[in-house]
Amino acid sequence: MLKEWGRIGCIGFGGPPTHIALLRKLCVQRQKWLSDQEFEDAIAACNLLPGPASTQLAIFTAWRVRGRAGALVGGLAFIVPGLVVILALAALFLTGSPPAWVRGAGAGAGAAVAAVAVHAGVGLIPAGWRRAAGTGRIRWILYVVAGIASAATLGPWLVLVLLGCGVIELTVHRARRGEAGTALLAVPAQSWAAAVAGAGVFASVAWVALKVGMLSYGGGFVIIPLMQDDAVNTYHWMSAGQFLNAVALGQITPGPVVQTVAVVGYAAAGLAGGILASLVAFTPSFLFILFGAKHFDRLRGNPNVRAFLDGAAPAAVGAILGSAIPLALSLTQAWQYAVLAGAAILLIVLRRGVVTTILAAAGAGVVLALAGVLLPS
Repeated sequence: MLKEWGRIGCIGFGGPPTHIALLRKLCVQRQKWLSDQEFEDAIAACNLLPGPASTQLAIFTAWRVRGRAGALVGGLAFIVPGLVVILALAALFLTGSPPAWVRGAGAGAGAAVAAVAVHAGVGLIPAGWRRAAGTGRIRWILYVVAGIASAATLGPWLVLVLLGCGVIELTVHRARRGEAGTALLAVPAQSWAAAVAGAGVFASVAWVALKVGMLSYGGGFVIIPLMQDDAVNTYHWMSAGQFLNAVALGQITPGPVVQTVAVVGYAAAGLAGGILASLVAFTPSFLFILFGAKHFDRLRGNPNVRAFLDGAAPAAVGAILGSAIPLALSLTQAWQYAVLAGAAILLIVLRRGVVTTILAAAGAGVVLALAGVLLPS
């Protein structure tokens, strides 16, 4: 298990689609540990949970094969390779005075991030649209619009909009069934009473990472506006340009987009902060699987949970699309917008991969830096 899940952790470039394909090939096709139906059920169950879905799928499949010990070993083997790589790159890109070519690579890769967010959101639209039906499609559109607007304007309050859309859809569902009572009772409670005030930078890093680990439903880009507001505006650990670099690093390294939080932790408190941020962000995923996996079948069959997600999911898609707005506004150089346009063409028109696109954007930044073009500080 250490070998197989570790191999996926090392070569899993390209985000959740790649992770799912590699896990399917290992668990279903090659080793036959799970049937096709069991694997599809595992994907569906993990998509019901907050947190990075592909990471939870890696932990869940390991749990199915070797129980809780397997979940711990497989999950860590999947996460650690990407963590090592992204912390090494953070040390390079966030050093006090990196060479011009490094700054150029970061500025170029960061310029492409907004296009990657749009690409990720667009890819989720068809499946959600098919699930919506009849008048439900009108609400689906409204939830998407609410997600876009909140991601573009509300920053850390985005999560309230996601929860609100879920509660609205759940209320509609319960009203149609003639059920009384508040819809909020059917939503799993999340504790927000973390006492972090005055506890120092490490407590702040842990609090930001906990929110990232608990709220990244629908894809890692959902929590980008929240993470950006905390890292850049609230705690001033990073500049807007450095945050773009962090998101780009999360895209070109193996592992989930949520790994970006390790770069934020590194900027706040060095290597210890990066490790702490990753540890806290991924802990909820392990706990969900270790103590809740046996209840997944019942969770999937719960109509109230399904109704809540029917509202929250399109809002999450909208939030992913809307995250492109603050990311694009963080660009400081005219040439970066040209790189952004090129990245959008590569991703959406020419259908190139995310890693290829970001590396091409980074290469463009290096060329411009070597040519003496002014770069952001």
